[in-house]
Amino acid sequence: MKDAALTPLGVMVLALLREGDMHPYEMMRLLRHRREDRMVRITNGTFYHTVARLERDGLIAEVGVDREGNRPERTTYTLTDAGPAALEEWVRSHLAGDGAQNFRVALAEAHNLDRSEVIAEISTRKSALAAEYALMQNGLQSARTRGVSDQYIVELDRHCALLRADLDWTDSLLARLEREDYPWGHEDLTPENLAAREAMRKAAQK
Repeated sequence: MKDAALTPLGVMVLALLREGDMHPYEMMRLLRHRREDRMVRITNGTFYHTVARLERDGLIAEVGVDREGNRPERTTYTLTDAGPAALEEWVRSHLAGDGAQNFRVALAEAHNLDRSEVIAEISTRKSALAAEYALMQNGLQSARTRGVSDQYIVELDRHCALLRADLDWTDSLLARLEREDYPWGHEDLTPENLAAREAMRKAAQK
């Protein structure tokens, strides 16, 4: 399975099916209930195309077709043995990167990786952020020292502020992940967490 063939939306579908078998309509509703469509635009055409591609690539498979009342037939899908590995590899490869959309989706699905892996990848990203911040900050200070009008460097000023905020947030996340009492992964979900997730899934099935 090549990484290029797996899109952010495809990753989100694989992550959903890791929670249990679902049909596409339920998956779309669940993603919207969770507001995950703020990261990836979801349309019926794109979604069904993504599901078909995942099936063609051997990452998911049909497990049944059902019909309720006058509703159209709905095909239920499950992960194949290759599905979880592809999901984890994509998240792992984009968690340390700087592509905005890919990083957001990788971060949203980071709980599919072991805590130690997430710490390592986020630490790598932190180093890259720190290097970029130092470079941009030096450029900003140099421009001000040379008397460059602020109107010409306002975008650079904003970029530095965003990098600083990202670094601060990253430090906070790493500190949480280092704590043994910080829940991480499915096995650390409380009964209340599981009940809330199941309630949202049932709402998406209606």
